[in-house]
Order: sequence, then structure tokens, then C-alpha cells
Amino acid sequence: MPHSILWSLVLALHLISIIFWVGGGAYAVVVLRPSLGLLDATQRNSVHLQTMARFFKGLTHAIPTALITGWLMIFHEGGFANVPWTTNLMQLAGILMALLFARLYFGAYQKARRAIRPQASVFDSIRTQVLVIVALGMLAVLAASLGHPFV
Repeated sequence: MPHSILWSLVLALHLISIIFWVGGGAYAVVVLRPSLGLLDATQRNSVHLQTMARFFKGLTHAIPTALITGWLMIFHEGGFANVPWTTNLMQLAGILMALLFARLYFGAYQKARRAIRPQASVFDSIRTQVLVIVALGMLAVLAASLGHPFV
């Protein structure tokens, strides 16, 4: 009994991490970014940078948690050779998302953070990169759904 509870908790931790990662990115580009247009440029940049700092700090915990719990569940199922192709698609999407986040964090975000007056083009670049990450996250969710059909 405790064994199945443990794996249920691993799955819950995995899902919470993915929800934070993909849901937070979707919120940032669909809701927050357009709403910032109501502010003047200085306020908009400040709110945007503060929001990204908090979100990205959370992602430094959520991303490793999502990847590690995913791999733990794969090993629990008998390893990579025993999981359906949809699991490998989820893994590929997750690794690509993590790499793109690292590129975003160490590239455009640092450029915006260090600028005295960040240009709108830097924030547009960040938005585009987050959109790609969200799209890959949606692909991973689709793969998860396809991998576990209802019987």
C-alpha cells in the first residue's frame, strides 16, 4: 500500500510542476503581457521584470522536479524500453522545454534585466520564446492523453 501512495505522490508532484511551468507560461503571454500595455513604459518594464523574476525562480525548482519525477516514473515502469512512444515524446518535449528555458533565462531575460531601459524588442523575444515553450508543453499534455486512452 505505501508503495502505490509513494508513486501517486511522485505523479502528483510531476503534474504540479508541469501545471506551474506550462500554465504559468500561458498566463504570462496570454493574460499578463497584453495587460501591461495599460501601463507607461517604465512601469510596464518594472512589472514585467519583477513578474519574470518570481516566475523564473519558481521554474528553477519546477523544471528539475518535472524532469526527475518523469524519469522516476519511467524507471518505475521498467525503463525506457517498456514505455509507449508517447512517453518518449513527452520526454523529448520536456527536455526541449528545459533547454529553451535555459536559453531564455541566460539570454534575453538577462539582457532585459541588465538594461537600464529594456527595449520592447527584448520583451517580444521573451514572449516568443515562452510561446514556443508553452506549445511544447501542450504537445506533452497531448502525448500524455494519447498514451493513456480510456478503455
